[in-house]
Amino acid sequence: MPAAEVDISEDLVRCLLAEQHADLADREVRFESEGWDCAIFRLGDDLAVRLPRRAINAALMPDELRWLPQLAPQLTLAVNTPVRAGAPGCGYPWPWAVTAWFDGSSWADAPVDDPRLAAETLGEFVRSLATPAPDDAPTNPYRGGPLSDRDQAVRERLQQLGASIDAATVLDIWSDALGAPKNAPRRWLHGDLHPANVIVRHGRLVAVIDWVDMCGGDWAYDLAAAWICFDDPAARAAFKLAAGVQDDAAWRRARGCALSHGIACLANSADNPRMRAVGEATLAAVLADA
Repeated sequence: MPAAEVDISEDLVRCLLAEQHADLADREVRFESEGWDCAIFRLGDDLAVRLPRRAINAALMPDELRWLPQLAPQLTLAVNTPVRAGAPGCGYPWPWAVTAWFDGSSWADAPVDDPRLAAETLGEFVRSLATPAPDDAPTNPYRGGPLSDRDQAVRERLQQLGASIDAATVLDIWSDALGAPKNAPRRWLHGDLHPANVIVRHGRLVAVIDWVDMCGGDWAYDLAAAWICFDDPAARAAFKLAAGVQDDAAWRRARGCALSHGIACLANSADNPRMRAVGEATLAAVLADA
């Protein structure tokens, strides 16, 4: 995983709360987890504190604070909408947020009872989100843009992974995705829709978290969840139908996005078994579908 560029601790969270949100400062604070983007701390029973780990993610936090509360009412799954905004302080240099907390488990850690139902549920969610994005919707440097922007990284990671994967087949699939035309307008995206960012409770999908990458762009990036989240072709078909995908080119680009995501997980998860498992499952699904 990319290294954190700042030290983030429970003491830092307590300091920030005391300085900026004193009415929350007496709540219990405990570290929960961290990903590539943010460190997460529980705040009492129903809230969480999210702090970017790197400057590149911190630059995107204001977009989440501004736009997610506006989009949340139209979505078919719950989201961790920011309830408080935080500013730099206590030696921490970036914006941060207090958000809703959802009981349950990460989908990366807990299976669903019915993959077909999960596919329909997630497809409906993507459909509810993928409305036209306004002109001032944020642009993300890594999500939602032309697949050609990711070409160099894909090829470099293939070289890094070497003989551990079928590079020839991967490049055939990638070339097909690069050649799929895009004429549709920008739509709203979550931008990082994979199992670790979905909450499961009692075997069913209940919430989508981690919106720091939200942006307007090519909805193929969210449609990629069909391969990132499901290894069964029937589940992918159910997802596609529920999402309302009628554009074959978008579906081909989505498979390319999934491929790029899977390779990135494999190339950058030596210290993160959970994301390595996501990468392995994604690449297997893409190759099987080919």
